[in-house]
Amino acid sequence: MATGERGTTTIVEQLWRRLGEEDWDGARELMHDDYVLEWPQSGERIEGPDDSLAIDRNFPGGLPAIRFRRAIGSGDLEVGEAELEYADGSVYQAVSIAEIRDGKVYRQTGYFAQPFEAPQWRAQWVHRMSR
Repeated sequence: MATGERGTTTIVEQLWRRLGEEDWDGARELMHDDYVLEWPQSGERIEGPDDSLAIDRNFPGGLPAIRFRRAIGSGDLEVGEAELEYADGSVYQAVSIAEIRDGKVYRQTGYFAQPFEAPQWRAQWVHRMSR
């Protein structure tokens, strides 16, 4: 179990787990009323928990399956990592940076990247991780 300074599961991990379970009410409880989600790679900003949850509820093919890797947090900042598998079979690695206010996720920034094959030229200096 990933833990933060609070000694418990981080709020960002709880939020991702509730989203993965399609526990919309439970997810909403963890989102600040002034919640903002930004996706810099697509240039989108979602303002408010209701709009963010509407996107999740209406995701084509359903939300991706979430394999949570870990989360760390200190003070009012938490970072979570997960692997997302979409309905079409594509897999993305995701990182979420969350600012916490009043015990809830206030501002969140998400980054997504697809796995790629490691180049052979650096094989002598690296250890392979399982995916």
